[in-house]
Amino acid sequence: MIDAMDFDRAPFRDELFHAESFLAELDAQPWASYTHAYGSAEDVPGCLRALAGDDDAAAEEAQSELYGSILHQGSVYEASAKAVPFLARIAAGGMRTADVLLLIGGIAEGGTDPDPAPDLGSDPAGSGAVRESDEAACRRAVVAQLPLLLASVEHEDRAVRQAAAWAAGWTGTAGAALAVPALHDRAAVEKDPLVRAELLTSLVELDPEGSASAAAGAVGPDSPPELRIAAVMACADIGLPWTRDHHEAVLDLLPLDRLAADRYDHSRNEPLHDICLTLLDRDTEADREAVFALLDAALRSADPEARTEAVWVVTTACELSRSAPVRLAPALISAAAEDGTDDETGALSALGRLGPSGAPAADLLAARAVGDGDTADRALEALVAVDPVRAASLLARDLERRPRALQAASGGPVDSLPVVPYDPELLAAVRRRLATMEPGGTTPFRLTALLASWGPDASDAVPELLAALPAHPRVLPKALVAVCPPEVADALRARTGTGPADERIEAARALHELTGEHVVLLSLLAELLAGSAGGSADPIREAAEAAAAVGPAAASLVPALRAALNSPGAERNNPQMDDDIALAVALHRITGDAAEAVPVLAGVLGDRDGLWRRWTLVRAAAASESLGPAARPLVPVLKALLADPRQTPSAALALRAVAPDDLDAGHVAGLLLDAAEAGAAPFEAVDALVAFGTDALSDEHRARFTELGERDRRVVRSGLDGTVEITDERLRARVRAAVRGEWPGRLTTDD
Repeated sequence: MIDAMDFDRAPFRDELFHAESFLAELDAQPWASYTHAYGSAEDVPGCLRALAGDDDAAAEEAQSELYGSILHQGSVYEASAKAVPFLARIAAGGMRTADVLLLIGGIAEGGTDPDPAPDLGSDPAGSGAVRESDEAACRRAVVAQLPLLLASVEHEDRAVRQAAAWAAGWTGTAGAALAVPALHDRAAVEKDPLVRAELLTSLVELDPEGSASAAAGAVGPDSPPELRIAAVMACADIGLPWTRDHHEAVLDLLPLDRLAADRYDHSRNEPLHDICLTLLDRDTEADREAVFALLDAALRSADPEARTEAVWVVTTACELSRSAPVRLAPALISAAAEDGTDDETGALSALGRLGPSGAPAADLLAARAVGDGDTADRALEALVAVDPVRAASLLARDLERRPRALQAASGGPVDSLPVVPYDPELLAAVRRRLATMEPGGTTPFRLTALLASWGPDASDAVPELLAALPAHPRVLPKALVAVCPPEVADALRARTGTGPADERIEAARALHELTGEHVVLLSLLAELLAGSAGGSADPIREAAEAAAAVGPAAASLVPALRAALNSPGAERNNPQMDDDIALAVALHRITGDAAEAVPVLAGVLGDRDGLWRRWTLVRAAAASESLGPAARPLVPVLKALLADPRQTPSAALALRAVAPDDLDAGHVAGLLLDAAEAGAAPFEAVDALVAFGTDALSDEHRARFTELGERDRRVVRSGLDGTVEITDERLRARVRAAVRGEWPGRLTTDD
């Protein structure tokens, strides 16, 4: 940082900047009382001094610090608005003008339009004054500096003009009246393609209707490439119909990323992706077909860079649109074949996103899967999704060197439903892998998932499972129970007497699940609750869940379970709340009395303000459901959860079990459909709708429910990479079955 004397010697080039008054006003601000991302903003004046100084290294450091504090990951704060006038004067003074304008524009982007008649409320400090939000204050502060920003669109330096145009575009409705005419005037004389692109984008942001003709007029081949692609994006943003001119412009300019590389809107520096996403979001048949035609042509381009861009967009299209896989399969297969053996564009890997629609690619994938290295593994991973039966035998040949394919075969995320059916060759390979498996990693989970899904068909693997049990005592019991041969019980029984406590408990839980034996399990759980048995990551919850599974026979554990409850009214984090939920359920299942459980669950359900509490509340609602009518005191807190789409299904099911007469079934059905349609809790919402009875749905609600299975836009919209499509297709099949009246049971994400 530089001191005031150094600051006075800095080279100020603009007469609008007066060092003495700048310093005086900077020092007059109570910066220590303002806040930014890291608390007190007392460091901001030093950063502003350095940013205006002649020490380039100090200025660069100051700029980085300001991006971290007053514009932290796009968020703005009280100190952000207070810094804007000083940043504007620094920019006007000619000190690192382009960089400073970008910082000002970022603050405007993070802000919101001020409310012309805000209901701001009282100052919490008790002064009686009102204070607008930090976001509105930031936008207002930038708008106040618009004359200085707009003067820079006439600057001789291209980078400064571009930065000023970009920053002005984020001043919203509050700045449009002043900014739009100035930007129009500059656009009429500007020659630089990048600046023209920035000017057009900002004009569309500020005045979409008034800028539509300018955007449409810049799409043609007479426009420079940077402006032309900006115009195509602008037309899509405005909502203009997609035309042949737009289609040809995109294809003429491929690859597109290079045309946005030097633009300042870094959130939209992948034009093909952004254009297609915007069109798909319109959710019309014409716009979807426009996207598919565009991607089909791009995937068949002779330019590998163009195909690479298109492949990336295909993966997004398949996540958003149910018709994308079948429509894009031929072109994506063509692109994969064009790549040869190196998967240069990623098309080979992307074939897995097609699911069954990629069946014509099975021969190509099988041929690539027999090679060595990562490309072969990726090809087999894709084949698992396209043709799991064929993939099984290929996976069996080289299981140890196909980690990605094994992950896909076992269902992707740990504990998800495996997708590869039983295959004798693959079972033999799994047995060999069990015999050589090292401790740690995810391989035991993957193999366990496969064997458990095959059930008794995998019983030949029992010797290897038993041999590996000492090394993997917390994982393999699940598979042993699933394959279920008689000798497993003896092996688990023996395992309960040796090894660390948590491993013995896992064996005892499996033994109880298999045979009903619980004496040893109860003894081990008593040790765990007493704190004499360590090793478990979550001992209280684990013990409570195991005790609940035993039921009334676990009566001896009741005192210890009660003692493990957190004190009423105590501050609890989410894991502690999860412990209390499990303890409440265990006490109810063991004693049959809900009197202890109800106040515990009421305390959890009534505390909804904590971070990352969604699943804790879901568990509490499910626990309430298990209590039935005895949980009637929980009705008010459960009804309060109905308004949160993420909580609607669990709350609705709980209320149905606890107080069905207090529910408006039509209102609840509408809320559940809202939750499903928004993708907030689609599986749970569909499950709840069926539990309430689809036959009782109104005509409107039944039409909406049917639409969940028939619409093109996917209902499931989030998940680990490559899992959205298969998860959504499972949901779609279940919805269709429910509409037909064929419902096999409660639906889960692993179903």
